[in-house]
Amino acid sequence: MLPPGTETLIANALQEDIGEGDHSTLATIPANSSGAARLLVKDSGVIAGVELAEAIAHHLDPDLTLRVYILDGASVNKGDVAFNILGSARSILTVERVLLNYMQRMSGIATLTSRFVNAVEGTGCKVLDTRKTTPGLRALEKWAVRIGGGQNHREGLYDMVMIKDNHADLAGGIHVAIMRVRAYLQDRNKDLRIEVETRNLKEVAEVLETGGIDRIMLDNFTPELMREAVKLINGLYETEASGGITLATARSFAETGVDFISVGALTHSVPSLDLSLKAI
Repeated sequence: MLPPGTETLIANALQEDIGEGDHSTLATIPANSSGAARLLVKDSGVIAGVELAEAIAHHLDPDLTLRVYILDGASVNKGDVAFNILGSARSILTVERVLLNYMQRMSGIATLTSRFVNAVEGTGCKVLDTRKTTPGLRALEKWAVRIGGGQNHREGLYDMVMIKDNHADLAGGIHVAIMRVRAYLQDRNKDLRIEVETRNLKEVAEVLETGGIDRIMLDNFTPELMREAVKLINGLYETEASGGITLATARSFAETGVDFISVGALTHSVPSLDLSLKAI
């Protein structure tokens, strides 16, 4: 199911690209011409955005038809055809770039997420995204993370409390920050989960002494220190590893017993998957 607000994103993207009209297509293609094109995969990865592509096509021209051969979340290889699109030749040419821009971005995110998920397979550790998303595209990018097998962290600032290092420092310490958050939520009758970022074992101990939270983030810990921290926490709260975790190091962190690893790179610096729309 498409995330809420997707129709508005589609409308804005098409307006941005088409403006007063696709003059290249209007000038070269007769109005009554029919055509077809295929979505060609040019690299290996995980496909994401097929459902979105259909919505984009139908938004531009309800008479366009997609014959889908590969569903979202499937592994693909160079030469695979995800779908064919049939209908007005003008509509196919006009919708091409917006459709590809979304699909390439989403497929890149799903592909990298899948690789992280595979890297920690068997450890029980789950892969999370972050808020490091493209402004305006968060819902779609987090959808792509789910398609790739990952899980979403908080959606925004409103659905979870995260006491980061700056919050704690400006509040006067971790203990003060936690107590203020608990009072704030109680006063407003809000039921939000609380996560606290820690930078060392001393801060972990301070969180444990204060209590009343749900998850402890272990930020920029080495795997060795993280193993100590997980042992110290001893299952009392959920644990999350964060900070510079790569595909090469993900498993070493997951094997410490941490519950989650969060990876900003899933959305903030992921390469797009190479796709193209070719006439047939």
